[in-house]
Amino acid sequence: MRRNKLDTNSIQEIMKVIHEFFPEHTSIAISNTNEYVYYQPSKKLDLKIQPGDPIKEGTATYKALLYGQKVNEFIDPDIYGVSYYGMSIPIIEEGETKGAVTAILPQQPSPFLSQYMTIKTDENWYPVKHSEVLFLETQLRKTFVKTLTREGYHRLNLSELELFLSSESFIRCHRSYIVNIAFIKEIQPDSHSTFLLEMNDGTRIPVSQRYASYFRRSLGF
Repeated sequence: MRRNKLDTNSIQEIMKVIHEFFPEHTSIAISNTNEYVYYQPSKKLDLKIQPGDPIKEGTATYKALLYGQKVNEFIDPDIYGVSYYGMSIPIIEEGETKGAVTAILPQQPSPFLSQYMTIKTDENWYPVKHSEVLFLETQLRKTFVKTLTREGYHRLNLSELELFLSSESFIRCHRSYIVNIAFIKEIQPDSHSTFLLEMNDGTRIPVSQRYASYFRRSLGF
């Protein structure tokens, strides 16, 4: 795996927004393409990673760097002596992978949450399949969910919900939006190398400059 340098400024920028992208009570590891450069253990799980440690084959971090996309999966205890559920997102700058940010959770999320989410509309709650969700949006610190048949709010924030969404169907295109690729009707060019997504319901969603390269690479255009 070719080594890329992740500079101090990049690490500091990542840490400024880390709480927006990962749930609380998780261990956080940041790496370049060859080794870990930062590690913050949680009280619930500590893999004893040290800055400078090489990225071990088979870990969530290794797979995210190898495939160039988000990886969510259960990791066997053979690697670190303890099992964990890892979510790793590659750091991509100007189309080039520079490293990865990995959230390390003590256990695999509930199987129900990997297929359904329960949203609240007025005074009622409705379980909905992930496959019926068009997009998710952060609205005034709440997570708005638009589905094929209804819309409502979820109690988890956008970053926490992202843990349970399949990377084969959902993609983050903006700090405030995650969309279901199956419901993108059209991708329109916008200013400054960004895009606008027209969803099947007519909603127009921006792809921010931060995510534009990753979005293009993921969708292959």
